[in-house]
Amino acid sequence: MDELHQHIEELIAEEHRLRSGHVDPDGAKRIEAIERQLDQSWDLLRQRDALRRAGGNPDEAQERPESEVESYLQ
Repeated sequence: MDELHQHIEELIAEEHRLRSGHVDPDGAKRIEAIERQLDQSWDLLRQRDALRRAGGNPDEAQERPESEVESYLQ
């Protein structure tokens, strides 16, 4: 799980770096990709937490497809 937290921190840092200056079209595309990756990562963390609370094995959590995670209602 530490790897997942580290990955999230790296994505957030990259997003902040990109947003701190002028965002060109390539930068905007990268920000969108980062946002999708973060959504997947946060979803995986929530799954792991839910499994743990239910007495299950958090390692059984699976990353869901981007299309599924992005269709969740906010």
